[in-house]
Amino acid sequence: MMDELLESADWLRSKGMDAPEVGIILGTGLHGLAKQIAVEKEFNYSVIPHFPIATVEYHFGKLLYGNLAGKKVIACQGRFHYYEGYSMHQVVMPVRVMKLLGVKSILLSNASGSLNPDFKKGSLMLIDDHINMQPENPLRGLNMEELGVRFPDMSQPYDAHLNQSLKAIAQELEIPLHEGVYASVPGPNLETRAEYRFLRMAGADAVGMSTVPEVIACNHMRLPCCCISVLTDECNPETLKPVEFNEILATAQQAEGKLTQLYMELIQRI
Repeated sequence: MMDELLESADWLRSKGMDAPEVGIILGTGLHGLAKQIAVEKEFNYSVIPHFPIATVEYHFGKLLYGNLAGKKVIACQGRFHYYEGYSMHQVVMPVRVMKLLGVKSILLSNASGSLNPDFKKGSLMLIDDHINMQPENPLRGLNMEELGVRFPDMSQPYDAHLNQSLKAIAQELEIPLHEGVYASVPGPNLETRAEYRFLRMAGADAVGMSTVPEVIACNHMRLPCCCISVLTDECNPETLKPVEFNEILATAQQAEGKLTQLYMELIQRI
């Protein structure tokens, strides 16, 4: 696995992806930030050695490199999910390759369902902690000592400095920003009423199908990361109604302008 990562990183470096400072993972329906990048290099995942191919129709499957807010950035326009059939090694491959290319921090985003009745649809939530309910772990198997230790600490999975900066920026820009706990489940189905009750009782404020594997990989590599969730639907089991995925995408796209503002300002200050 380490050989594959090195080959992917070497190939991208040979194509001009040199000395990036910030890595970005764009979640479901959240591609507004990519439009702000002055792109210098762009590659479909299909041409990058060992990279999986994104199968979800609303994930573009491109790796972008360029300038954003005065920094060199790499952005994944489309992520990989365990529910697509990938191994966890494949799911976290982008953040590991970004680390090998030299990024100093990772900014993630996702679309999730709100479990907290005070967090309304269309608002943003800064993830402070998570509950991992994925059936597999990206660190399972022989440890890659080149990347990190066998038993990485997870007491502060989301970087405290990045989170504090985001909260300060949100206050300055007068953008409401909740803070809470994210539960990551396998998917791809949405949850039942009983599952929403269970997750809320467990302490989760939002639920989604991604992010945590990448965050585990970042912590393993001692790579600071943060994540903002766009809350696209309200998962109240007492008033639950069927949800159309087009509605989720529409809500994500309506809210992503504020997420873009927050992350562009954060990148400028990093």
